[in-house]
Amino acid sequence: MTVSLPLVLVLGVIAWAAVKFLGIRLWVVVVIALFGFYLADTFLAPAIDTGTRTGVEIVNGTND
Repeated sequence: MTVSLPLVLVLGVIAWAAVKFLGIRLWVVVVIALFGFYLADTFLAPAIDTGTRTGVEIVNGTND
């Protein structure tokens, strides 16, 4: 049985847990999210995308 879980959902749960249990302020989460949007518009976006995909494949064990 395969379970597909979007990375955005996982990161959202981590952000919620950080605010709820670690006491991180909501404005810090918003600033980090805005930084992510800014970073996605730079020349680093393809490298970040490739690195993320490779990391997910390693975790899933699907890289052959």
